[in-house]
Amino acid sequence: MAVYAYSAINDRGIELDGTITAADLAAAMEQLRQKGLLAQRIGEVGEPIVSANREIRLFSRVKSKSLQVFSRQLATMIQSGLNVVQSLSILEQQTSDRLLAEVVGQVREDVESGKLLSEALARHPRVFSRLYVAMVEAGEAGGILDIVLDRVALQMEKEQKIKSRVKGAMIYPIIVLCFSIVTLNGMLLFLIPVFQKIFAQLNGQLPTLTQMVVTASAVMRGWWFLIVPFWIGLVVGFFYWKRTETGRQAWDTIRLRFPLRIGDTVRKITLARFARTLATLVTAGVDIIKALEITGQAAGNWVVENALVDVRNKVREGASIAQPLLDHPAFPPMVAHMVRVGEETGELDTMLAKIADFYEEEVDTAIGALTSIIEPVLMICVGAMVGVIVLAMYLPMFKMLQLVH
Repeated sequence: MAVYAYSAINDRGIELDGTITAADLAAAMEQLRQKGLLAQRIGEVGEPIVSANREIRLFSRVKSKSLQVFSRQLATMIQSGLNVVQSLSILEQQTSDRLLAEVVGQVREDVESGKLLSEALARHPRVFSRLYVAMVEAGEAGGILDIVLDRVALQMEKEQKIKSRVKGAMIYPIIVLCFSIVTLNGMLLFLIPVFQKIFAQLNGQLPTLTQMVVTASAVMRGWWFLIVPFWIGLVVGFFYWKRTETGRQAWDTIRLRFPLRIGDTVRKITLARFARTLATLVTAGVDIIKALEITGQAAGNWVVENALVDVRNKVREGASIAQPLLDHPAFPPMVAHMVRVGEETGELDTMLAKIADFYEEEVDTAIGALTSIIEPVLMICVGAMVGVIVLAMYLPMFKMLQLVH
């Protein structure tokens, strides 16, 4: 037995480092797969660590749209009477996504060797999420694989619509923000030095505001080779911190408290995803304990994920789902009451789907309101920034006019 050091990614995309004991390299990689980890680099302790990601090349991802089309086409083929291997062979040749074609080929090989489709998909956690694998597993057990694959595609379609709405709403604010940064830097680097030659006549007796702007311009021009790497490092460091477990917990908590209705919008997006995911899993017949676990991991926010851990533990002890939801501040009372009605009537999946529909509509409204608030705030900030610099440049001129008179 040998000890292998590895760097792997879990189902939430977080990179983990550690060691594992196995007979050989293949056995070590298999152990990592069974734990839901995708090895990026692995090697025997004392030996060079090599790339181990056969499934997905670093920084490459399968597009959500490609996976959605793949799911629908696989469902159609199975419904038409083709077996899984035949369907995967056709899709391997047909898909235009080269990376997905590679993965489908490996899945086909695994299925041909005797593995279940869900087991083969589980070996590619960066492509097929735990939600996807659990749905396929439930479909295989219930003999409704084609129906389940259709539901998976619908789930991805709903999530993609929400992402598209958010991205679309953020385009204008990002453009304004970038424009303001470019304008500020342009004025400090090129405009202020022109006025400095005029201000030299005042023998350094400049108003305080003007002195501050001139100093900022001098720092920008004299130390740009340190300032630029500093800001780049700050951004990179922030994203690295956000990927750590501590950083993710802190950032997800902060996001829910953002002002200007940003936190409220984030909460509604998270609740919509929670309800839609749980509804999809319950409809497919996945065990409720496992469904709550997968829903928490797919919620996209640590606060909701942590809340669902408590919910799952209480449900395992015999409690209903509604009561723990009602006790936790992460979930509005309406969600808990609708879940309770669903449990009492035996239509939990229907009620969860209605909750998801409600919050998806709320997201639309919230994004519209958020955009209407952010746009004027950004314009005011840009105007104030330009106004301060212009005022700082004109104050010495007023002083020069007074000296002339």
